Amino acid sequence: MNHARHIAIGIIAVTAAAIFAVAVWRVTATRRPHVEVARERFPVVGVDLSAHNGDVDFDRVAADGVDFVFLKATEGVSFKDPKFLTNHLAARQSGVKVGAYHFFRFDCDGYEQGRNFLETVDSLSLDLPLAIDIEEWGNPADYTTDEIVSNIRGMIFALEGGRHKVILYTNKNGYSRFVKGHLEEMPVWVCSFTNPPMPSDKWLLWQHSHESHVDGIKGNVDLNTFNGDSISWNRWLSEINDGLSHTIN
Repeated sequence: MNHARHIAIGIIAVTAAAIFAVAVWRVTATRRPHVEVARERFPVVGVDLSAHNGDVDFDRVAADGVDFVFLKATEGVSFKDPKFLTNHLAARQSGVKVGAYHFFRFDCDGYEQGRNFLETVDSLSLDLPLAIDIEEWGNPADYTTDEIVSNIRGMIFALEGGRHKVILYTNKNGYSRFVKGHLEEMPVWVCSFTNPPMPSDKWLLWQHSHESHVDGIKGNVDLNTFNGDSISWNRWLSEINDGLSHTIN
């Protein structure tokens, strides 16, 4: 009887240890920053690039099936990405649809950030809305949500005053903090490594990988998709260009 009891206790102990180990693994394991998407459902492919990606062969990028690219243009009130103009020209010549994005700084005036962005894209041909990249990563932590949202609104005001359409890029935490209840009228480009990223009526573009590979780009690259089929994509492009001004006054 004692022997059977010892065996039972041992089994319970081993089972408990296994459950604990699984729980610890779930808490501490790092989620891989990559999701495979069903291309029959999301056929439109995009990348986003900055000077950190080095020299890019956009003809090879286009030939590898990429439909659109967002290029980093600016950050804060004065920084301009040193590869933006070169990348813009090469991307336009390759035939991919081109957009530009700005890394939003919590510690800078939003309207002035908008003016920096507009000065950089002034007179350039763009196919996509101007994207404001809103991330807690890389920003100081000592700013309130109200302060940050107020400055985002200031930047949107500057860009829309330049007759540009605007999209907000953020992750799910950023969506909950800065968009939900504050800027829900704005189209969203969400970074998420869960599938689906969030309810389909909440996002327009989805960044689903930080470690994809595309011909013509060295190393890992961010991969994105559009929330719809090719017909919806072309309809959206037409709507953008009906109201998007390429020249800032």
